[in-house]
Amino acid sequence: MLDIQLIKNEPDFVKQAMLNKGEKDTSVVDLLIETDRKWREMVQRADQLRSQSNSMAKDIGKLMGQGKKDEAQKIIEQTGAMKAEIKQLEEAEKELSAERTSLLLRIPNVPHESVPVGHTEEDNQTVFTHGDTSAPEWLKPHWDFCAEKGWIDFERGVKVSGAGFPFYLGGAARLQRALINYFIDTAIGKGYTELQAPYMVNEDSARGTGQIPDKEDMMYTVPRDQFFLIPTAEVPVTNFHRNEIFEHSELPVQYVCYTPCWRREAGSYGKDVRGLNRLHQFDKVELVKFVKPSESYNALEQLREDAEYLLKELGISYRRLLMCTGDMGFTQTKKYDLEAWSPGQKRWLEVSSCSNFEGFQARRMMVRFRDENGKIETLHTLNGSGLALPRVMATILEQYQTPEGRLTVPEVLKPYFGGVSYLD
Repeated sequence: MLDIQLIKNEPDFVKQAMLNKGEKDTSVVDLLIETDRKWREMVQRADQLRSQSNSMAKDIGKLMGQGKKDEAQKIIEQTGAMKAEIKQLEEAEKELSAERTSLLLRIPNVPHESVPVGHTEEDNQTVFTHGDTSAPEWLKPHWDFCAEKGWIDFERGVKVSGAGFPFYLGGAARLQRALINYFIDTAIGKGYTELQAPYMVNEDSARGTGQIPDKEDMMYTVPRDQFFLIPTAEVPVTNFHRNEIFEHSELPVQYVCYTPCWRREAGSYGKDVRGLNRLHQFDKVELVKFVKPSESYNALEQLREDAEYLLKELGISYRRLLMCTGDMGFTQTKKYDLEAWSPGQKRWLEVSSCSNFEGFQARRMMVRFRDENGKIETLHTLNGSGLALPRVMATILEQYQTPEGRLTVPEVLKPYFGGVSYLD
């Protein structure tokens, strides 16, 4: 969430940022400011009464010792009335505090000044393109290629679970496992610490990273145990340090984590869901960073470079998009999307998002650091896909086909296949 002082000091700035992000109703800002004012008045009044009551209570003993029982009794009655009023104020204060927090959670993050203002995909900026986008005519989309090889079974996935839950067999299963290991090993070589995380999280964790109250409908739930299946490893990994304070010398901290992920993807249809393009369960390797505020935008560029390195090493053509204000999400201040070129489908497929959240998530989770002067400050969090597997798989299954119906193993993956050059 945002710093409430920013909201109170610059309400028009925050409202405009909300409009730029596609929010139609900015009245929550005024409602929050008024609720905060009432809450502070309640706190101040209750503090004054406590101080006054404590001061008056000290006189009761003195008066009793002087034999002034009537005067002491009047003070007892007055302090009793004060205590009753204090109790009422505390109850009202508690309700206002909860409402204040609820309103704070409804205000999205403010986009960075370098982010283009816009509301549709057409407003995103293509800032870099790498590689060739040509393809031979005989090339097949990955779903046809895998059907011939018997490598991915969508029909049995529907039978066992439902649409969007495929089985991987043989070469596809080996390819996915190799990619996961390659992504993790590369990240470790760049200084990330590997982390294995839970696949289910509680409500506090989902709220901490901003999945709620924004993306509840996108997540699968386990109602009996009040769990959410993770939509991304960002949720458990970022919450790993919830309610903790780093020493400044410990930062930056960066993790790499592989998990399966679950997303409902309600409303998905047509060519966007064909084959591996859009699944309800998929695998992803996530990169997460905790950094000092002064370093976060340099950290974002490094995070993006780490994700792009994987695509370059795999020989995949891709482009980098700088996402506009209305297409980058509730929680981000700045976001890059990396899209791989799918030669069999002749279209771009998103394979990574790299985002800076500044202090938005950290305030929700109370993740802070102690600076060089001993002052406790809010740190910044970042994360990026390094990489999401399904569309990388789709791209490789198309780009590395041979006319004879074999799959060439990308050079960087050969160590994970015992050095073989082809998968049959």
